[in-house]
Amino acid sequence: MTDAWLWVLAGAAIAVVAAAAVAWLQGRRLRRMSAALEAFERAGHVGPLRLEDEQRPDDDTARLAAQVERLGARLAAQSAELAEAMRRRSDLLANVSHDLRTPLAAMQGYLELLLLRQDSLDAEARNYLQTATRQSERLGRLVADLFELTRLEGEDIEPDAEDFALAELAHDVAQTFQLDAGRRGVALEVRLDAAASLRVHAELALVERVLAGLIENGLRHTPAGGSVGIEAALRGERIEVRVVDTGEGIAADALAGIFDRYDRAERVGQANRGSGHGGLGLAIARRIVELHGGRLRIESPAGRGTHVAFDLPTARAGSAASACPSLPKLAA
Repeated sequence: MTDAWLWVLAGAAIAVVAAAAVAWLQGRRLRRMSAALEAFERAGHVGPLRLEDEQRPDDDTARLAAQVERLGARLAAQSAELAEAMRRRSDLLANVSHDLRTPLAAMQGYLELLLLRQDSLDAEARNYLQTATRQSERLGRLVADLFELTRLEGEDIEPDAEDFALAELAHDVAQTFQLDAGRRGVALEVRLDAAASLRVHAELALVERVLAGLIENGLRHTPAGGSVGIEAALRGERIEVRVVDTGEGIAADALAGIFDRYDRAERVGQANRGSGHGGLGLAIARRIVELHGGRLRIESPAGRGTHVAFDLPTARAGSAASACPSLPKLAA
């Protein structure tokens, strides 16, 4: 082999090694950029985004990194502005709902005093007084719900979790609605006999709030002769709870936005009107479930009632009866 061929082979080898080195360096730079982008995403798009150091070469990769950094800085600024706007909105809602309570309480007090003397009024005046009282009570519930939702949306809110028996809580909550259910002609059933020893790890008062709201919704939208039931099943490390009613269900167009804070699902039937509920109940329930690491879901097949399901963590290991192997399986 001539010297010329040796030089050719040596040059080719050097070129291959150089290309491999460049490819390795570029790959390392791209991996670092990818890791930086992932960290930026995990941080909620907050803080500076640095993809390469100051000694980076002036090439296409560096120019791309610089452009992405500029976009990241803009996104971080917008995220900060949005967070500040959300904080101001929450503060405003909390202050407004708090400030409304005092004059509202005074107005309700005067109305209740007038109700005690309604026998001295004519029929028309009594009707106006009763209507004003109902509307003030409705406004009071709306203000209370608004205040609660604003409190639950605070960044520093954390559930005061404890282990407790789910069936016991369900029976207690259902008992408070038995009189209303009987008056409506609706059967209220707690179907947790097989789950009597099932325990969850959550804030009892918040879970009670969710169950009470869902049961109240079910009763309000279920005609006489129907039923509202509470069910549960073990799903891995979580416990799924369902409140199932046999009402007429929710229209498909209303179901899509039912969790919006101020959206109200209009259902068929006179029972929906004048209830005094302003659409915040489900938003509150969803937020409570989210605080426990779960998700609130609604299924409403046409003409087959409404199924509202949410999941909670099981009781911690070592607590009494944290699971029940004989739990019934719920329909999918």
